[in-house]
Amino acid sequence: MIIVRSPLRISLGGGGTDLESYYGKHEGFLLSAAIDKYVYVNVSTPFDDLIKLKYSEYEEHTAISDIKHPIIKTALQMIGIKKSSIEITTTADLPSGTGLGSSGSFTTALIKALYANQKMQINMRDLAEMACDIEINKLGAPIGKQDQYIASYGGIKEFTITQDGVVGVNKCNMSSSGIDNLEDSLMLFFTGYSRNANSILSEQDNASKNNDSNMTDNLHKVKELGLRSKIALENNNILEFGKIMNEHWLHKKKRSSKMSNGKIDEWYKYALENGAIGGKLVGAGAGGFLLFVTQDKNLLRKALEKFNLTEVKIRFDFEGTKFVMVD
Repeated sequence: MIIVRSPLRISLGGGGTDLESYYGKHEGFLLSAAIDKYVYVNVSTPFDDLIKLKYSEYEEHTAISDIKHPIIKTALQMIGIKKSSIEITTTADLPSGTGLGSSGSFTTALIKALYANQKMQINMRDLAEMACDIEINKLGAPIGKQDQYIASYGGIKEFTITQDGVVGVNKCNMSSSGIDNLEDSLMLFFTGYSRNANSILSEQDNASKNNDSNMTDNLHKVKELGLRSKIALENNNILEFGKIMNEHWLHKKKRSSKMSNGKIDEWYKYALENGAIGGKLVGAGAGGFLLFVTQDKNLLRKALEKFNLTEVKIRFDFEGTKFVMVD
């Protein structure tokens, strides 16, 4: 039995500049942090000669070509696994479709587990790139490279992406006390809305491909805010970081009319009036989790109780995609 876990993530700046339609012309820059909430993939060999898949659905087949789950099917084919006796089970700490990069986390965990099943190893960069290849190139998802890379590497990372798609990975140059202060300033609340991010990301992707000046200018500004966020965090200036995140959210909302809704706007406004310095919806938008920066968690927590929003307490993960068990 092989069990691999891969962390979910929160984006701290520059989100959206990791799509090829943008970085292929202008280069990308992002800040991202892995959190201590995980996707788990368990790979084992059943006694019968069957392919068994257990996720939100159940599949049982005798041939890989019959698999419905696109990521599992593609990964098995790319890695060259031909045997028809394998069981793959996946679970997660938080629901999918909530903006925390669960698809990228699942794909990296799956690849690492399947490699181990074949007595092979894969390094962090190759793991991230293979996950990107599966989701973006093979399956055509309108997504960027952030999720797969932060899931693979873990920690708080800055990613630069050249026009030809090469991702530079560096640790954000924060002090230990700065990391602690950032952890102590972040609060995550579930909006109750799960969503498919593809429609929003497709809208952005198509606009960028068509050289829409408003979208391009918006993403230029988001990249600039990401660079400013990096400086604020490296200087342990949480107040400035929170203000930048608020500015980022205001720009992010302009990308699509689907980005927010009346309820989310109401909650966000109330949070700013009750202890939040800034915040945003994590991920593509339209639902999922609201992330806030605050210097008074108790005030903000008490204020948002009136909306019955579920708080999820988070810390950072510095291990990335890793084995939990290899037996």
